[in-house]
Amino acid sequence: MPLSRVQPQDYCALLQKKVETVCELMAPFSPPEPQVYSSPPVGFRLRAEFRMWHDDDSINYVMFRREDPRTPVVVTDFVIADARIQYLMPLLREKLIANHTLRHKLFQVEFLVSLSGDVLLTLIYHRKLDQTWESAARQLARDLQSDSDPVSVIGRSRKQKLVIGEDFIREVLPILGTDYCYRQYEQSFSQPNGHVNIRMIEWACQQAAAMQGDLLELYCGNGNFTLPLSRYFDHIIATELSKVSIRAARANLEENSIQNVHLVRLSAAEVTQAMNNERPFRRLSEMPKPLSEFDLSTLFIDPPRAGLDEQTVSMAGRFDTIFYISCNPHTLVQNLQSLCTSHHIKQFALFDQFPYTDHMECGVLLQKN
Repeated sequence: MPLSRVQPQDYCALLQKKVETVCELMAPFSPPEPQVYSSPPVGFRLRAEFRMWHDDDSINYVMFRREDPRTPVVVTDFVIADARIQYLMPLLREKLIANHTLRHKLFQVEFLVSLSGDVLLTLIYHRKLDQTWESAARQLARDLQSDSDPVSVIGRSRKQKLVIGEDFIREVLPILGTDYCYRQYEQSFSQPNGHVNIRMIEWACQQAAAMQGDLLELYCGNGNFTLPLSRYFDHIIATELSKVSIRAARANLEENSIQNVHLVRLSAAEVTQAMNNERPFRRLSEMPKPLSEFDLSTLFIDPPRAGLDEQTVSMAGRFDTIFYISCNPHTLVQNLQSLCTSHHIKQFALFDQFPYTDHMECGVLLQKN
């Protein structure tokens, strides 16, 4: 996203234009009027990454324009980032300029923070890291840390990862009066806009409040939706392929004392095969009873931008109720062309996770006709 597009004074007008565009895409399915959830116009991103550009003994954060990928654009202000990232950027740059060990062959810097105060910095190098680097990184973590905001530092290079502190941050999300604690691991997926993420989860919980039975969830990630939704269903079978996400989800379930969620490491395609009785999976044997004995009338899906494959769409059509969270309205529309032959859209919501871009997060609740 070109930084020139960040115009906070125009945020409301830009959001309205995006809403109109998505509503036009969705019009063939006759959805109800959408609930629209806006973002703070600045300070909303909890993660940011920058290439580092070396100029003799100096160094700068840079980004590249899509139309000119070879010319660096120096970044001095990044107002869409969380206030702690904005605060740390110049301090970190000063420390890097003053320390050759930390600066030498540094290729990229990644910032990850939580609404609850944790900070994690990842420094990526084109060289092997040694004890001298580790000593300098420990001092850097001490220099950047405040009383209330702990700072972890990770050094990465080819086949190497050195951790100063933790390789995850802790997040606490207040959802409808209850706080949920999450681990978010470095370089794994987490929602970048914490404030809008809370609204997304609350919307899903409000729709689930009157439901019964069990829930099947695909692409559960670290349990972002899973944890709060566990209050509304007898059981949740939550599936995810990423090992790191499964690791985080298990820790999050334990931290929040949630016992009615059964995590299974399966892809969406494998879940479809299991639901169709096409092949057995040993990983499903760890559940308290066979898959067929759960009261699975509700499906929750939050797929990547590519949406659902044809077989998973067909399997989804068998559920009475489908929650579909989409980060790509175009692939959502493609999937709805099949799903809306058997279902209709009961609720429709738009979440502005990515202000000043063309991206819009959509939520639809589908009910069988």
